Amino acid sequence: MKRLIAICLTFSCLATSAFANKVYVSNEKGNTVTVLDSDNWEVLTEFPAGNRPRGITISPDGKLLYVCASDDDTVRVFDAESYEELYTLPSGPDPELFVLHPSGNPLYVANEDDNLVTVIDTESHTVRAGIPVGVEPEGMAISPDAKFVINTSETTNMAHFIDTSDYKIKHNILVDQRPRYAQYSHDGKILYVSAEIGGTVSIIDIAEDGTPTLSDKISFEVPGVQPEWLQPVGVRTTSDGKWIFVALGPSNRVAVIDGQSHEVVKYIMTGQRVWQLAFTPDEKFLITTNGNSNDVTIIDVEAQKAIKSVQVGQQPWGVVVAPD
Repeated sequence: MKRLIAICLTFSCLATSAFANKVYVSNEKGNTVTVLDSDNWEVLTEFPAGNRPRGITISPDGKLLYVCASDDDTVRVFDAESYEELYTLPSGPDPELFVLHPSGNPLYVANEDDNLVTVIDTESHTVRAGIPVGVEPEGMAISPDAKFVINTSETTNMAHFIDTSDYKIKHNILVDQRPRYAQYSHDGKILYVSAEIGGTVSIIDIAEDGTPTLSDKISFEVPGVQPEWLQPVGVRTTSDGKWIFVALGPSNRVAVIDGQSHEVVKYIMTGQRVWQLAFTPDEKFLITTNGNSNDVTIIDVEAQKAIKSVQVGQQPWGVVVAPD
């Protein structure tokens, strides 16, 4: 009986470990990536990631970690398990954010300094194309059907719709001042674009043929908080479309928005200068990066409340969670 209990306990530990997902946080000023365990939210390790790491993503199979090393003018690629740097990709100057094709190839990178989106072949490690966009490109998104890549330009205040078949801009939608992030709903029918200085999230309806139309904007108001502190940056939507979460920068809050009515229903307190967001694969938890308090906040999605704060590296910026 004791032997059976021991075997069961061992199996239980292995099962728990198997279902844990690693959380990777890029630390912009610390020049590192912090790795957390999503079971207990403990820090597993921290490793060097180049100069000024910001955008961070992971391959569909969870094996490769991509990091925008902005001040190195390159994308660094790491083994997601050993954290060994494997190679770099030719991103162009000052890569800030990127989005990976659902197949894992190519990678679309926003180059803030030269007003380009660079398309990188992740297998041959070569540049497929450089796409001229607006001034200070930042936000990147890809439609669920992978037919369009979206780039937001901070100074031009536009969302550019790039056809992935020929790398040409087919539509431009004017949004509010300094758009920072773009996020599709999972059904591809809506694109949400956050405007940091404008203080809004634009709702862009997508027709069946891919034509976008600006239909509405979400604004934010918190008693006792100055309006200029309500700066929308990161945006995430649940797969069922029920909830939208928006990081509101120096207000130290995440807004919870009803996915049907687009009304703000709640604000969740986080660490200081909340910036980017990522769900665990089961969407039970939402992780926020808080740049000025050097921590991440763990939010229980169903309860819509913060449950834990974890110290990471200096000035955390981006976050990605390993897939199941």
